[in-house]
Amino acid sequence: MFDVLVYLYETYWRPDACPDHAQLTRKLTAVGFENDEIQEALSWLDGLAAAGESYQGEQSESAMRVYSPAEIEHLGEASVGFVSFLESAGVLPGPMREMVIDRAMAISGAPMDLEDLKIIVLMVFWSLGEEPDALILDELFVAPEDRLIH
Repeated sequence: MFDVLVYLYETYWRPDACPDHAQLTRKLTAVGFENDEIQEALSWLDGLAAAGESYQGEQSESAMRVYSPAEIEHLGEASVGFVSFLESAGVLPGPMREMVIDRAMAISGAPMDLEDLKIIVLMVFWSLGEEPDALILDELFVAPEDRLIH
């Protein structure tokens, strides 16, 4: 499923640029994706669109997120830490954080792989038509061992 999401991100600059599900399914099949993988990705994207409809970009400065035991178990410590890092860096506002957590919880398997969570973060930005800043894109795409140290 994550390969389909990455393909959509790279191919369509905004979600509204994507064709309808039927045409998109045909295009993705032609590219070589399996039908079950495509359907899982499209269903996940429908959930993302629903979460985006209730997106509100403001949250109290004093608000604090407490993760439930089920969320910690499902996300894993590395993913919770990464979400906290993005939030403390000021690039992931509370409402977007909640969209990331919601969509991560919709993925089966625990704990979540950090690389998969990074794709979810990227897709949340994409779904809202927002471009993450360059340093965050570097964090999302470049493996730590491949980074150049200045």
